[in-house]
Amino acid sequence: YLGRKLAEFYERGGRIACLGSQEREGAITVVGAVSPPGGDISEPVSQGTLRITKVFWCLDSSLSRRRHYPAINWLKSYSLYHDDLEDWFEKNVSADFPQQRKKAMELLQKEEELQNIVQLIGPDALPEKERLILEAAKMIREDFLQQNSFEETDCYTTPKKQYLMLKAILHYYDKAISALAADVPFESIVNAKEKEQISQLKRVPEKEIEAKVNGIIKSLDAALSR
Repeated sequence: YLGRKLAEFYERGGRIACLGSQEREGAITVVGAVSPPGGDISEPVSQGTLRITKVFWCLDSSLSRRRHYPAINWLKSYSLYHDDLEDWFEKNVSADFPQQRKKAMELLQKEEELQNIVQLIGPDALPEKERLILEAAKMIREDFLQQNSFEETDCYTTPKKQYLMLKAILHYYDKAISALAADVPFESIVNAKEKEQISQLKRVPEKEIEAKVNGIIKSLDAALSR
């Protein structure tokens, strides 16, 4: 009974042909907010919703306590529309955007795996290559995923700007790994002025973002090369 009722609710979403003399098309997106006691998503309503929907945003109280908004857990949340949307992103944003998204998620997952070790021995005891993973993941969390809803240039971001911001972060990580292999001092890598510039990209207006990112990438290529 519960599964049928939930399905009846969510099946209202989709593309429609509007009634009336003028031919029009529209779309209805259904967003269900499920708030189980204690955040236990194993209860029936949550499980029934997850079986029907293809996107899940997991709100995390630990993120909100750390003032990280939107407080969406990036490891527990998911979308099953990746394959359906991949062509659109390649044509309308950039051919390598799906690969960049995948790489960013891999860094966040590696960071989570390293946290148990960090809690025991501290980050300074890790190999420098793994410390760079922590640095890159922190940049993704704070400079890309975290948003300020009260700031005009940060409350909404187009897919193109998202791509360019992520491109700058991942380029820093790639150059940092190469620089480390070329014996550039670790402190010089993590204290590069370009890191601060990347953290400010969310405040850069849309029309200026591409030139700003290209400038940062060029500067990184010069600063982290030997």
